[in-house]
Amino acid sequence: MKVFSLVSLLLITILSSCSMVRVASDYDKQANFNTYKSFAFYKPGIDKAEISDLDKKRILRAIEADMTAKGFSKSENPDMLVSIFTKTRENVNVYNNNWNWGWGWGPGWGYGWGWNPWFMGANQNAVSRVTEGTLYIDLIDASKKELIWQGMGTAALTDKVEKKQENMNKIVSAILEKYPPERK
Repeated sequence: MKVFSLVSLLLITILSSCSMVRVASDYDKQANFNTYKSFAFYKPGIDKAEISDLDKKRILRAIEADMTAKGFSKSENPDMLVSIFTKTRENVNVYNNNWNWGWGWGPGWGYGWGWNPWFMGANQNAVSRVTEGTLYIDLIDASKKELIWQGMGTAALTDKVEKKQENMNKIVSAILEKYPPERK
């Protein structure tokens, strides 16, 4: 029973780490975040984001839902403008397995379980490729046209269409969890 629990815990940890979002934020310490009550999307900035229009819609839906849940209203005359930009990169991981455990014969070892470079072959490599995306959300003071807050989140991207909106919601929520900044 303990082995099953340990294996289950390990599997859950591995699966949850795959969907992990790494988040950071920065802000203007002079900005009074209590004065911002409404927002609108900054179209010139969003148009420059180098992603598909479908992914832009997913991101904007997620931002609008999150900002509305925080009590902000979407407005034609906003206090704050929201812009985005993105970056992607492919991570290539190579795992080199020089240790070969197996069942077989080996000089000086006899018959049984043990290390045997002749049985399984040496230098077995495994390669994995993961595309990571970084989403930046910029909040701009609408009257001054100055950046007041920036959040970024990095996560593995998915090709599964049915999971894209769900993943985007998680990434945006993780980023906007840092807004407004806590002052100490």
